[in-house]
Amino acid sequence: MRLFHTGFEVIKNPDIRYGRKNADFGQGFYLTDDEEFSCRWAKERRGKTPVINTYEMEFDGLKVHYFKREAEWFSYIFNNRRGRKDTIDADVIIGPIANDTIYDTLGMITSGLLKDDEALALLQLGYEYRQFVLKTDRAANNLKWIESREILSEESERYRNALEREQEEYLRMIAEKIEGKD
Repeated sequence: MRLFHTGFEVIKNPDIRYGRKNADFGQGFYLTDDEEFSCRWAKERRGKTPVINTYEMEFDGLKVHYFKREAEWFSYIFNNRRGRKDTIDADVIIGPIANDTIYDTLGMITSGLLKDDEALALLQLGYEYRQFVLKTDRAANNLKWIESREILSEESERYRNALEREQEEYLRMIAEKIEGKD
């Protein structure tokens, strides 16, 4: 399977211990199978050009945990965001990103304005993109770097515009859902 990771470096051998522990699926190396979605994370910084790394992944012999946009997924993400101990024993976790990663809805959840079931309903709105998180060295050893390429300014702008349009649509859906609350 082809997987993609966007950042500022060519990463031939990813470190699963690098990165935030309180991300959606806890500490690990995050990838996606959607190249265009990965490019949407391309941010320009002074003196740095964004890079998309392309990999191939072999899953044979790995323990893989799959999530759907359901209560188990919501609970797992929410516990990771709170810095709680990881409860899934897997080499790779595959599942939807939480929309708040893009659209910052987590504030409404953590503020207590929404109950868990209401928060889950909001996080189920909008487009669904999958993330693959390598949690173990065994998984990282099954990832083969293929190539890297720079994401040029024009391309980056196109992806940012697509992300902005998607964000506006998502915010409209959230407003409609909240206005429909009893």
